[in-house]
Amino acid sequence: MSGPLAPRLVERVLGRLGFGAHPAVDRDGLGRLYAAWCRSVPFDNVQKRIALAEGREGLLPGDDPADFFETWLEAGTGGTCWAGNGALCELLLALGFDAQRGIATMLVAPGVPPNHGTVCVGLAEERLLVDASMLFVEPLSLEAEAVTRAGGDGWGAEAREDEGATLVRFHPLQSESLDCRIESFGAEASEFSRWHEKTRAWSPFNFQLSARLQKEAGPVGVAFGEVAGISPEAGRWQRPFESEERLQFLVETLGIRESTAARLPPDEPMPPPPGAPTAEEW
Repeated sequence: MSGPLAPRLVERVLGRLGFGAHPAVDRDGLGRLYAAWCRSVPFDNVQKRIALAEGREGLLPGDDPADFFETWLEAGTGGTCWAGNGALCELLLALGFDAQRGIATMLVAPGVPPNHGTVCVGLAEERLLVDASMLFVEPLSLEAEAVTRAGGDGWGAEAREDEGATLVRFHPLQSESLDCRIESFGAEASEFSRWHEKTRAWSPFNFQLSARLQKEAGPVGVAFGEVAGISPEAGRWQRPFESEERLQFLVETLGIRESTAARLPPDEPMPPPPGAPTAEEW
């Protein structure tokens, strides 16, 4: 793992995000930075699918935040949760924010172990969640006793307390909602790396294209062989994703370089996770 991001790399990243100067280290600055991230850095498994198909050894793609950003600047790809949120956390730290990596659990099935990395920022005695996978655009407060919300109707997120745990409900494009339970904050980069490495053998993002980006009109993405989105005009929509439209979607909608998108292997059937008789039980 590398150390803090080099200042020159930070400047290049900010420029790509549309900033001519560092954002202020306050709620407004955090909000502007996170919104720019959600509209510029996709959540996707493109680099991971390529690396696994090619049998590469060493760190999984994006595990090193500097590598994540260099690859994004070059190819337009983002990463899955451990890579994307690790990189986001390091960028926030480089800009002076009190950011921490968090361990969480997407509650996709009963009894699943922690499976998600996230990020929170401390500002004026308030903790704000900014997540590079859920992409809800506005920092989400984790402090209010009542339910708090961020983002737009149909695609934002809300946080609530449930039996002593913080639950974040967000809206995957292929389903109405999914709860994410926050387990802890303060994880080290090496802990993120260990969790990331555990996904090499099996993960729902190892076999089929999965990607999401927040566009001005609303989120759009692809997963489980379907392309989906939410917009003011069409509401929530989804349809089968044809293999012949994949390259155009990755390049024109997500902004991924064509030479990288062309290396993405075809989707494969998702096998069941270790210990489960079917993939649907994950």
